[in-house]
Amino acid sequence: MSIELTVVGCSGSYEGPGEPASAYLVTVPGKHGKPFRILMDCGSGALSNLHKVIDPSLIDIILISHLHADHFLDLAGLEVYLAYHPLVNCPTVRVFAPEGLDDRLSAATGNPDPIPPGASRAPYEFIPMSAGDSIEAGKGIITAVSVKHPVPAFGFRIEVGDSVLAYTGDTDSCEGVAALAEEADLLLCEAGYIEGRDDHFTGIHLTGKRAGILARQAGVKKLLLTHIPPWTDREVPLGEARAEFDGPLELAEALHTYTL
Repeated sequence: MSIELTVVGCSGSYEGPGEPASAYLVTVPGKHGKPFRILMDCGSGALSNLHKVIDPSLIDIILISHLHADHFLDLAGLEVYLAYHPLVNCPTVRVFAPEGLDDRLSAATGNPDPIPPGASRAPYEFIPMSAGDSIEAGKGIITAVSVKHPVPAFGFRIEVGDSVLAYTGDTDSCEGVAALAEEADLLLCEAGYIEGRDDHFTGIHLTGKRAGILARQAGVKKLLLTHIPPWTDREVPLGEARAEFDGPLELAEALHTYTL
């Protein structure tokens, strides 16, 4: 196994009925024979499903693509777990994110200090990201790629040997996401909008059509659509993407695992 992706939550823009917002667990080989576990985003509602797939104390690092609530807000609940669990000696977890996440999270939790009241250690170490940053993750390398969104936002390209997982985060079409997706084995790609209905929005989200075009032009081996809002019929962006990309194509499903 080179890279394993488990979808924790994939609802777009907010948590839907029984469906957490964006959160993905990526497991890669570690350097000392044990798995290295990466949590990509931790949106609203994600912690409930996260408990179903992993003991949260086993997470090695966290990547946050951007500072919208549907991509980071359940870090507030995870902070409680890491700070106060009476039976587990939880580590301080490194969190790679756009600058300012510490202040956003503090505003949500009401904790002004890195160490919550009564806790013995800081649950998180916040590390601001810049475009092009390279992060070592076990035997893998993560590259942060700047993408197009109304706030500073990143996609992540995770490489282990010859295997590549690319995650767009939230973005519209741009040079960054094209480079991110290049010849990826699996492109985890948002498709938050649909053609026609959402044409008056620009610079925010991809449609299924634009995701399909991206996958085709980048030579992607498999396309996995995610971040579809609860008000959208998921078959619509799926059909848009299928019209542009003739490779393997699926809708992301919570609690499903995909192996590269």
